[in-house]
Amino acid sequence: MVKAINKQLFAEAKKYIAGGVNSPVRSFRSVGGTPIFIKSGKGAKIYSENGRSFIDYNLSWGVLILGHSHPKVIGALKKAIDNGASFGASTKAETELAKIIIKAIPSIERIRLVNSGTEAVMSAIRLARAFTKKNKVVKFEGSYHGHADYLLDCPGVPEEFKKDTLTAPYNNLKIVQGLVKRHKNNIAAIIVEPVAGNMGVVLPEEGFLQGLRKIADKHKIVLIFDEVVTGFRLTFGGAQKVFNVKPDLTCLGKIIGGGLPIGAFGGRKKIMDMLAPLGPVYQAGTFSGNPLSVNAGLATLKILSAQDPYRRLTELTRRLCEGIKDISAGSSIKLRVNRVGSMFSVFFANRDVIDYNTARNQDTGLLKKFFHGLLEQGVYLSPSGFEANFLSTAHTAQDIDKTLKALGTFLKLNIRCPHTGDTL
Repeated sequence: MVKAINKQLFAEAKKYIAGGVNSPVRSFRSVGGTPIFIKSGKGAKIYSENGRSFIDYNLSWGVLILGHSHPKVIGALKKAIDNGASFGASTKAETELAKIIIKAIPSIERIRLVNSGTEAVMSAIRLARAFTKKNKVVKFEGSYHGHADYLLDCPGVPEEFKKDTLTAPYNNLKIVQGLVKRHKNNIAAIIVEPVAGNMGVVLPEEGFLQGLRKIADKHKIVLIFDEVVTGFRLTFGGAQKVFNVKPDLTCLGKIIGGGLPIGAFGGRKKIMDMLAPLGPVYQAGTFSGNPLSVNAGLATLKILSAQDPYRRLTELTRRLCEGIKDISAGSSIKLRVNRVGSMFSVFFANRDVIDYNTARNQDTGLLKKFFHGLLEQGVYLSPSGFEANFLSTAHTAQDIDKTLKALGTFLKLNIRCPHTGDTL
């Protein structure tokens, strides 16, 4: 009966919504089964329409660093909505949010708020092309920068749109150098996730980001950091603070909206001043700087700044990931865990180095079994083998213990007898 409720809801959704979902990964296509429908969230837990609760490591794809329904964020939202949901005009809170972001991220001298990470990236690339008077963009395999046509390879995107997009393997400076040499004087931007969060959690090798900075400087290329996932996630600032590399432009989203839709791009004043109304590069949006998103974001960043929870978040994540590795060591299923700060990802691989091909070639059967095995025991991971998982300030040591116990219970079903090889 419990599972039937989700099936009924999904069947009804498919009658009216394309694919039954408003974002493809929600369909559980990667992990199989029927998606769960969420009714509410509180702290580190989500509650489904069929009455079940789950420890949530998805956190709206990394957005909710304070957990669900944080009282101060909810309070800020209630206060803001009492004053009106949208004005299509400037508000004082927009400037306050801009100030706190610029103070935290020194590479950003000017900023522009938009409505999503996709908009932020699309606008930053347009700006880079105008600033350099060049067209081509270098991106990296396995990274996702939103669904602008020239950053996707799927039906409906004309080849003409993709001709100026060049792709290199993540962590491979040599191929980037080759692309720059081959397309000399026509590369406007290099866009990179400083931590690749959309093929699991793949960290930059030593010297990779620094190498991109040197290439960009040498060839007058705009270096763009897509920190939609990592901005204010790894520290109060971003991955660029952790790795000590300053990009020319930075794209933000997720955490800076406190749970509501938002995006932002910012960087060097000389580049940002090319935006209308100061310059000729046009960008606009009715809901850009929406007062609800801005006030929820302000509340979130003020809490993060005052409490500085990053050390505790990192320690909790380390405890969880070390526990996963220790438990899986005695199982026939070998789990590789990548982590940085409060981000982590689980791979079914014996390799120490995880790259795009490793992530892409995971055993999908194992992935499905693993995801649903933990889901049955009240642990909700990101429903994809290509996405990161996250912790929030609401997670506790008890949540970690319950998660590891759930994993141990699942893996016991897959421990093989060392003598016969049979599953115990």
